[in-house]
Amino acid sequence: MSEIDDDGLGRGAPEEPQADIYDEEGSIRHDFLTMVGAAIADRDVIFLRQNVAKLHESELGHLIEAIQPDQRLAMIRLLGADFDMTALTEVDEAIRMQIVDQMPNAQIAAAIGDLDSDDAVYILEDLEDEDREEILAQLPFTERVRLRRALDYPESSAGRRMQTEFVAVPPFWTVGQTIDYMRDEEDLPETFTQIFVIDPTFKLLGVVNLDRILRTKRQVKIETIMHETNHPIPAKMDQEEAAQLFEQYDLLSAAVVDENERLVGVLTIDDVVDVIQEEAEEDLLRLGGVGDEELSDSIAETSRSRVPWLAVNLLTAFLAASVISLFEATIQEIVALAVLMPIVAGMGGNAGSQTMTVTVRALATRNLDIHNAYRVVRREAGVGLLNGVVFGIMIGVIAGLWFQDVNIGGIIATAMLINMMAAAIAGILIPLALDRFGADPAVASSVFVTTVTDIIGFFAFLGLATWWFM
Repeated sequence: MSEIDDDGLGRGAPEEPQADIYDEEGSIRHDFLTMVGAAIADRDVIFLRQNVAKLHESELGHLIEAIQPDQRLAMIRLLGADFDMTALTEVDEAIRMQIVDQMPNAQIAAAIGDLDSDDAVYILEDLEDEDREEILAQLPFTERVRLRRALDYPESSAGRRMQTEFVAVPPFWTVGQTIDYMRDEEDLPETFTQIFVIDPTFKLLGVVNLDRILRTKRQVKIETIMHETNHPIPAKMDQEEAAQLFEQYDLLSAAVVDENERLVGVLTIDDVVDVIQEEAEEDLLRLGGVGDEELSDSIAETSRSRVPWLAVNLLTAFLAASVISLFEATIQEIVALAVLMPIVAGMGGNAGSQTMTVTVRALATRNLDIHNAYRVVRREAGVGLLNGVVFGIMIGVIAGLWFQDVNIGGIIATAMLINMMAAAIAGILIPLALDRFGADPAVASSVFVTTVTDIIGFFAFLGLATWWFM
């Protein structure tokens, strides 16, 4: 029996709140996983509908990742129409593809029809062309056109991320007409905060926030209360740049327009948050030289993603070793040099990595450009000088006492100062140079910075020792 609100609108009785499926550490509770596994094995559809189907899409995604691979498709088949396909946007790509590849295209098409366009595109974009076309062919014409238009935009663009469901009205409508339209029209987004104003050719004219609609009398025309859209996002703009606009201007949603300034979709904050997280993870992984690796990847896939940069590191290691070979006679005469030289190179590498990490992140967020580059380079050089003095004195005193030789202490202190300075400068100039020439500094910087600090560290330390002792 329905309850009656104060405004006279009926509503269903409130559902019982779902139990928390997470433990104190944020992982899915072991006992819940055990119960889900038993329900799958016993084909207990009632349990799954009551305890799994009602989970939030993100919780369901975590559950899919946590259960055994052979249980995933079985659970989805048991849930049938009660399975929320949106959950597949919350799992690793490898897991998503394993599931989708085993699902009939007709089932995918039926599920896709209930999704928002941005979530549908997220699932469709990784499918084989043949499967994608077969699925699209089973969708209603209007929805098929919307999805194809989004899929035509470049990968990682705003057009791929946008939602093609939006509310748009002409400028001559009144507030009353607009409210009536929103009440009567069934094909509207589930949630929205803005109404876009367009001309007959769908060219974007402006935008009206919902709060402004609610505060305005019914007879007032939309064109009198709309304001210009200050930050429309080109559909072909990179998703990371679009996310930066959201961050800079505190946007909740933004219109997406094509090259003719026609409204084609809307980008919302929930998708932008996903973009920011993905880009941050991507930069972090690339700094480590592991590409787009995911936890669900197989041993072979993981190894294949790491091998290329390990091979490059091996080549640069031989380059650094060749510098050591130039001073082979000196090392044979003074054994202490062999003991101490890894310290110089290691400290330089760590210092360079610190500067490089800050620089790459600043480049990614557009906080570092030609206008402030000189100031930042000067700052990092100063940091390198100060740290070089501090750690040079420290290691010089320790080495002098260790080997009972003040000369050894002075040489390693000087080499440490030189390498820390070089590391700081290389850590900022190398990413800047790579970015200037169109390369991704997150991918290539670490190899070059490490090579520079190794070579300069070995050359400074062994060269000074040779000059002083030999």
